Amino acid sequence: MYDYALGGKENFPADRIAAERAMAMVPDARAAFFANRSFLRRSVAYLLDRGVRQFLDIGTGLPTQGNVHELVPPDAQVVYVDYDPVVVSHASMLLAGVGNAVTLAGDLRRPDEILAAAPLDFRRPVGVLLVAVLHFLPDGERPFAHVARLREAMAPGSHLVLSHGTTGDRAARMNQVAKVYDSATAPLVLRGAAELMPFFAGLELLDPGLVPVTDWRPDAAERPVSIILAGVGRKD
Repeated sequence: MYDYALGGKENFPADRIAAERAMAMVPDARAAFFANRSFLRRSVAYLLDRGVRQFLDIGTGLPTQGNVHELVPPDAQVVYVDYDPVVVSHASMLLAGVGNAVTLAGDLRRPDEILAAAPLDFRRPVGVLLVAVLHFLPDGERPFAHVARLREAMAPGSHLVLSHGTTGDRAARMNQVAKVYDSATAPLVLRGAAELMPFFAGLELLDPGLVPVTDWRPDAAERPVSIILAGVGRKD
């Protein structure tokens, strides 16, 4: 769905059908997808400015426009992780010849396996990117515990980058969108800011805090988006 909404070509028929249904229900859904991608770009640039050269992008999906490895210098290392074997196989083919990026099979619900497999030095700062992924994990699948394990493994100077779907000011329609996701890909769990704060436990939540995605350190005028929250935390 995400790639299709961004105008990419790496998507499947079910994604296209579900994306069209979601965008019909919430007209600014496409703007939200683009705003989320813009947040990823800005947050990666922020981390680069602070010397981070390792990035762990979990739940990346198919490589689409503005991939992390396209945003970082050649001396940076990017590890993409996804649990879908079709995505991993296809992404690996797309990344053939890219020297500083790899795609691994892994599941956010098994963080120790990801940490063991990722070719990164966790003694040094890492940017852990959980961009538009945690809303696919219901509370019963222990997302807070899994993220806590990732935080534990992060060295001082590491950052956790998070964006997450929320109802914003469109609760009824967003709940309809959640039902579309349920039938197309995975359950969509919309959480509010108070519910998301535990993901940053033990980290310094950087200014401007956990805010609508278009309000996180904007570098250009964007149409305001209220249905995605975003924030970045730093481990000291």
